Amino acid sequence: MFELDRLLAQDIVDRAMAILPYNINVMDRQGVIIGSGDAQRIDSLHEGAQLVLANQRVVALDEQAAACLQGVKPGINLPLLHAGRLVGVLGITGDPEQVRPFAELLRMTAEMLVEQRVLQAEQHWRGQQQEAWLVNLLERGYPLASLEADAERLRMRWKWPLQGCLLCLASETDHELAQGQLISQMRLRHPHDIILPLGLHDVLWLRSGKAETVRRSWLEQADQRGWPVGRLLLAEAVESLADLREATEALINLRDYAQEMRLSERLVGLGDYRLAVLLHQQQGSWTVQRLLAPLQPLRRADGSGQLVATLRSWLQHNGHAQACAAALEVHRNTLRYRLDRIAEITGLDLDRMTDRMLLSIGLALFPE
Repeated sequence: MFELDRLLAQDIVDRAMAILPYNINVMDRQGVIIGSGDAQRIDSLHEGAQLVLANQRVVALDEQAAACLQGVKPGINLPLLHAGRLVGVLGITGDPEQVRPFAELLRMTAEMLVEQRVLQAEQHWRGQQQEAWLVNLLERGYPLASLEADAERLRMRWKWPLQGCLLCLASETDHELAQGQLISQMRLRHPHDIILPLGLHDVLWLRSGKAETVRRSWLEQADQRGWPVGRLLLAEAVESLADLREATEALINLRDYAQEMRLSERLVGLGDYRLAVLLHQQQGSWTVQRLLAPLQPLRRADGSGQLVATLRSWLQHNGHAQACAAALEVHRNTLRYRLDRIAEITGLDLDRMTDRMLLSIGLALFPE
């Protein structure tokens, strides 16, 4: 239920007096002045307002009538309504005949500001509820049926398939301010999508899986608009809340992986790193440690990082020596020497598919 407060009352006064050459008062439902162009009148009882509250009609008071009432000056007092309910009283000071033409303008200004405040409060409440919904989405113990009912109650409507995207704020921004501004701008740009804050540094963007694929050009456009997006992470489109929960968790894990591995890419697809992200989550386990074991002596022996860089390039070029040597700008014999040295240190055969896969997985868990 809406209640008129002092901050809004004074805002009504200030805005009205910016266009009207008369003093304005705003009274609450007890007839107490809570906003006025005359600071000395605030907190005083206005018996003219009490007449308006009692009769729910406009009350005009001349000099003689005003003199009979406490805290009253000549003018017009009129009811302030919201949704058909009396929430306060507006007063414009002056000769009733002179100020009467301005009374309706005052009412329109006040009702507009009240409606704006109510809308802001509703949006704030819905935003908080949607944030709670996202928390429940990531809480595996929260029933999916309840999650779906909550979404319907909050009018979070969408059509499957739905694609989850995670926007990570640029590190140099004021995250609290930047996150709110980015969400507002995104909601204007994508009014049919669901856009929610995730923690303090990220924004979850749930968009139609049937829409055009998000490409690198989207980030370029975001930069042109001044949006503080450092990295954009993409999951595949899903068809159910259960899968959306999994996809959102996977995006968070991908974010952590990208940060720790210091990935240079700004547009990162989950599909390209699924296995690496999965192993990264289990990097403390014995199994993953055994996967990394062959690379440990290589890293210790490779002070300059040259051998690890060579191995990365060779694997990225699928073992094609000519293409790898060209990318590294070295002779093929130099490349062969480095590969032989890598095989010697790791004890693996680079010509064996299983050993190459082992090295590839291991490198995916080491920062570049």
